[in-house]
Amino acid sequence: MTKDMMSKAYANFCKEKGVEKMNLVEYKSHGNDVPVKDYLLRRAFGSWHRVNSATVKRHPVELAVVAPTPTPAPTPVVAKKEAAPKKATPKKAEK
Repeated sequence: MTKDMMSKAYANFCKEKGVEKMNLVEYKSHGNDVPVKDYLLRRAFGSWHRVNSATVKRHPVELAVVAPTPTPAPTPVVAKKEAAPKKATPKKAEK
């Protein structure tokens, strides 16, 4: 298996999982579900960082970007005007 085939298989696997690239621990956690064993990738490319770099350069993973749905603007609440309290008129003193 050539480097190009390995990086393409790795890129397709990342696309299936919905990520652009994985770190080594994440990749190993998938066990036997991976298309190419991690030690073969590291042997071919030299290090895991180089695996990710080469894959991004050779076969970039294009993830579908989901645009957030805009939330409707809240309707303004109109406050009811309270009647102004009437001024208290002083009572005439009774004689």
